Amino acid sequence: MKNIEEKEMSFLDHLEELRWHLIRSLAAVIVFAVLAFLNKEILFHDIILAPTRADFWTYIKFCELGKLTGFPELCVEKMNFIIQNRTVMGQFTTHITISFVAGLVIAFPYVFWEIWRFIKPGLYDLEASVTSGAVFWVSVLFLTGTAFGYFILAPISLNFLANYVIDPTIENQFDLLSYISMITTLVLACGLMFQLPMVIYVLAKFSIIKASGLKALRRHSIVVILLISAIITPTSDPFTLLLVALPLYILYETGILLASRVEVRQAKGQA
Repeated sequence: MKNIEEKEMSFLDHLEELRWHLIRSLAAVIVFAVLAFLNKEILFHDIILAPTRADFWTYIKFCELGKLTGFPELCVEKMNFIIQNRTVMGQFTTHITISFVAGLVIAFPYVFWEIWRFIKPGLYDLEASVTSGAVFWVSVLFLTGTAFGYFILAPISLNFLANYVIDPTIENQFDLLSYISMITTLVLACGLMFQLPMVIYVLAKFSIIKASGLKALRRHSIVVILLISAIITPTSDPFTLLLVALPLYILYETGILLASRVEVRQAKGQA
């Protein structure tokens, strides 16, 4: 049953309401994008280009791990490449593009909250209760995924590509736009893929899927996960592929646990 308090709205009223939600969302993205644009050194030197230097946090931790485990080859002493800008407008357009991406990532929780405010009044009471806490968990999973992409997947992929040599006479000179494209693709893709447990949880709440079905499809899911991992990873080495596939598989198993918990609560007559 719909919320009785919610007054009837015409189609044009809904469009007007949606327009203001989108305007506020876009305004938030623009505000953070402008802040990112004005802090060029922090945005590029300290964040975007940080994985290109051997003193990046991930490389330091891998070096520490290598010393503890007796694998000193895990240490990254230097990056065997340079980044070049090959187009006249390259640096300027990159500055604008990355500023917008940064604004979108930072403003994502607010943007999703605005969208959710538009969707929620149209839900039935049961649907609203099922999706309670959606803004918080979607935001947490998105930010966790982007952090994984930035601190784990991107630097490891970059290091592999920088040290992959078909002939020692060939020098790696990566194009700026190519590097930016790789970093943003990996980070944003991980942010979206980490929504898997939330998707499974909601579908289980609506009894669309069951834990038993997810368990039966476990082998098929592994194949799908490997295919997705192969598509989004810029490298062809098995290590990087497994580095992406393993978290996805863990997220899938987490989704199974959540679905099982939902079924138990539903069997007990709880929400």
